[in-house]
Amino acid sequence: MRRGYITVFLSLSLTLILSLVFTVIEGARISAIRMKFECVADIGMNSVLAEYHRELLKQYDLLFVDTSYGGSHPEIANTEAHLRSYAQKNCSPQEGSLFGGRDFLAMDMGMVEIPEYSVASDENGAVLKRQVTDYMDDYPLGAVLDKLTSNIGLLQGAGIDTKDVDAWRRQYESQIEAIGLPERETEDGGTEEVPLNNPADSVNATRSSGVLNLVLENPAEVSVVKVDLGDYISHRASRMAGTGLCADAVEAGGEPNELVFQMYLFEKCGYYGAEMDKSLLKYQMEYILAGRDTDWQNLEQVAKKLLLWRETANMLYLLSDSTKVAEAQALATALTAVILMPALAEPVKYTILFAWAYVESLQDIKTLLGGGRVPIFKTAAEWKTGIGCLKNVRGSLSEDSGGNGLSYKEYLQIMVFLQDAGTRTERAMDIMEMDIRQTPGNARFRLDGCFDAYQAHLEVTSRFGYSYEMTRRYGFY
Repeated sequence: MRRGYITVFLSLSLTLILSLVFTVIEGARISAIRMKFECVADIGMNSVLAEYHRELLKQYDLLFVDTSYGGSHPEIANTEAHLRSYAQKNCSPQEGSLFGGRDFLAMDMGMVEIPEYSVASDENGAVLKRQVTDYMDDYPLGAVLDKLTSNIGLLQGAGIDTKDVDAWRRQYESQIEAIGLPERETEDGGTEEVPLNNPADSVNATRSSGVLNLVLENPAEVSVVKVDLGDYISHRASRMAGTGLCADAVEAGGEPNELVFQMYLFEKCGYYGAEMDKSLLKYQMEYILAGRDTDWQNLEQVAKKLLLWRETANMLYLLSDSTKVAEAQALATALTAVILMPALAEPVKYTILFAWAYVESLQDIKTLLGGGRVPIFKTAAEWKTGIGCLKNVRGSLSEDSGGNGLSYKEYLQIMVFLQDAGTRTERAMDIMEMDIRQTPGNARFRLDGCFDAYQAHLEVTSRFGYSYEMTRRYGFY
């Protein structure tokens, strides 16, 4: 009988003990599922970021994940599929587990969504520029900014960037037309105007020839690469859009800085005289400024703008130089005396001065494109051409790679600084797409298909009846 009592007691005790053991085991299972789920989420999301675009990092030091994965249709669903695949592989036990045992956790991935992600082109390229600002963290911005603002102050203080020098010149040409030239009788009984022989007329005749044709020794050496702009982001009809800047990324790396972005462009992009082998368009900074579809047109447009700046500055200098004004006055007086029209002397003088400023400006452009320097405002010692150059414009221009003042790059920096920020960013992204597409496997690369930070919502289930959800945010910051 005592043995029977002991057996019943032991049975009752074992029931309690086994209940406790099974409860502990089940609690361990629940905790293990939660812990493994966190590990699975972290590994999977880091694995997604590990697929960053190699060429974008190599050429532009930017970390982005291309959602097309080398294809032609970027979409976040591709990344969701990659994330689910990585997570599922880490949920399931590997083949050949110890003793062929069963999976203690029996986990399986359920829903995987990416509701938030920062695309490079979001908020007018702010996501891209945020990374650039982070990359350029050690750039000596202060010294560059001081010099740049000083040069821009000189330029804008005199109205060089806004004054319409062509309209200014035409005022005096209109005065000559209003007064008119005397007429003389021809042999056939008709009449004709007596020629003024104003050298400014022959100078003005060259204005339609194109700046590059006038200043370059061999214009045929200029790149003539042409691109289809409709295929790039600034002209693309539809874009993939994300959810904008990631607040955590901004907090870690700082707000996008426009001036830093401009300096970055000069570090990563080429321009005339400093072309890059990796580039499709050779004059990339000129494209950012002009936005034309050929290298020739972009360089020509920048040269035209630079010519207008130099012509305005040179005309302002001429008007302040009494010696050169006197030379123009003497020539104008002589020309008008021959046709007995002294009333024309004053407007003719100014047309001569404008022609002289134009030829000097062509010399400036030739100097800049040749690697030399030209100051914003000249002194008498820095003036290169004489009044006799008006008779032979092309022949009067000489090679000059020295001088004082600003280089071609520094003039470009001023132009870029004064450019609309949105236009600048769009065209810069065009350049990046052009260059990346030249590399193997990236023929359809799109910046608007690339993200650098994302938030994922994941769900895991277990055959033991449990399910858990988790939200994580990861990115390059």
